[in-house]
Amino acid sequence: MTKAPILNHAPLPSGSDARFRRVQIALLAVFSLLGMATALGTVRDATLYEGMLTESLMAVSLPSPTWVPAADALADIGRETRVVRGDTVAQIFRRLDIDDEAALNALRLNREAALLFRQLAPGKTIAARVSPQGELKALIFPLNGEKDAVLTILRTAEGLEARVTEMAVEKTLVVKSARIDHSLFAAADAVDIPDAVAMQLADIFGGEIDFHRDLRKGDRFSLLYEVVIHQGRPLRSGRILAAEFVNAGKTHSAFWFETPEGGGYYDAQGVSLKKAFLRSPLEFSRITSGFSLARYHPILKEVRAHRGIDYAAPVGARVRATGDGVVEFVGVQGGYGKVVILRHAGNRHTVYGHLSGFAKGLHKGQRVSQGELIGYVGATGLATGPHLHYEFRVDGVHRNPLTAALPSAPPLSRQHLAAFAAAIEKPRALLASVEPVRTAWLID
Repeated sequence: MTKAPILNHAPLPSGSDARFRRVQIALLAVFSLLGMATALGTVRDATLYEGMLTESLMAVSLPSPTWVPAADALADIGRETRVVRGDTVAQIFRRLDIDDEAALNALRLNREAALLFRQLAPGKTIAARVSPQGELKALIFPLNGEKDAVLTILRTAEGLEARVTEMAVEKTLVVKSARIDHSLFAAADAVDIPDAVAMQLADIFGGEIDFHRDLRKGDRFSLLYEVVIHQGRPLRSGRILAAEFVNAGKTHSAFWFETPEGGGYYDAQGVSLKKAFLRSPLEFSRITSGFSLARYHPILKEVRAHRGIDYAAPVGARVRATGDGVVEFVGVQGGYGKVVILRHAGNRHTVYGHLSGFAKGLHKGQRVSQGELIGYVGATGLATGPHLHYEFRVDGVHRNPLTAALPSAPPLSRQHLAAFAAAIEKPRALLASVEPVRTAWLID
């Protein structure tokens, strides 16, 4: 039986820093070697409101960088792949042609390498160096967080070693546009917009557009967002800085703007897009049962009011708080099964029923923020199958969450309006200039 390689938790031996650095450089060069035949120009350290956007919108072809591998890597093969929804580390290994079960098992037992399993988010790019026999020699994986760090895994004489290191990075701005034919994610995938950016887009316009039922074929959107790069290669997407969404013929716009009090998204008139409540506690789902005063209950076999919205979703889907509030109840309650009840300002309450479990540490009296994870979809209580039951109450009276008026955050004050109007001029022009299904990187 082959002995699994040992992952070394101890400090690396002398000279290993240089070795790790060499592997990082080689693998990051693989990003460029195996990626597109041309690289696109960038704006370095660009920020939206410091006048660094250019007047022109263009793409420039640059020669691919030459990679000279280390002498001990000449026989190895550099590969890369992009994480997609539903991926596991084992599936990624297969796509990278890594046939090394012992390495996979060893990584599962290593504390540093555990980051690879916990942060396997769609859109991330993983690069690896693999022997002709399929043995994992090295791997590099970008990590979450404000600091731009990577997990580097390297095979040494002692086994596999894992280390987290920070990288020198820059930011570039990207403009993309797409048309919706089937779904938001399908449209984003068609023009290579990362899932994280598509989800940001849904969050930004979540108070204006119901992405469960309002999308129409032919809707379109354009957006300007940040991309973090290292040595000319994208590592991860950043914040959306400006966006336009045309839904059912109506144009919605959003611009990120920061004041001393904090940042937020505003429309072209400076009105905040943030609502006191999100329309839905799930990022994407479909409604199976709406708000009704008379509905036949499939379990109780009687006609009774259904004073909430049921969303179909798989067990384990993340449920988020629709507004800032305080946990009033978390536990099991009658037909709701496992349920969370939040109390909000203005004597409003929201209810999240039939959960399979709760967010770690969630307890009565805890403050939660809008969008924060509070539980997971399940089928507890009087439920015929996995789904989320969601209620919205005002002064103890049930209201339809889909039609209830949602108060907005305060608009920009007069003292900031002039600076805001000047700041959004170029982003607005860029969004207007890009046609559907066309992409450009902004050039310095």
